[in-house]
Amino acid sequence: MSVQVMIKRKWKVDNPEMLFPLLDQLHSRAKEQPGYISGETLRSLEDPEDYLVVSKWETAEDWKKWQTSKERRDIQGQVDSLIGEKTFYEIYESIKR
Repeated sequence: MSVQVMIKRKWKVDNPEMLFPLLDQLHSRAKEQPGYISGETLRSLEDPEDYLVVSKWETAEDWKKWQTSKERRDIQGQVDSLIGEKTFYEIYESIKR
């Protein structure tokens, strides 16, 4: 069963030109990973410093392999350093009724 991963970031960045290439790199590399289905980045209308990435994966294991990969951890470390905040992750699955 597919899962959706919510990636939450809050940031004020004086130099977004440094951040956006890293976020683009995370997205483009994620698309090459086994089990990746889709992804979308959203910005809150109520608080423009809040960002949410919703990505869909075939399995939670597929996501976890990418999440814990050295490549992703290195890029994510640079992102967190620039935004000065920790990135938060939650994995959701559909409920069948």
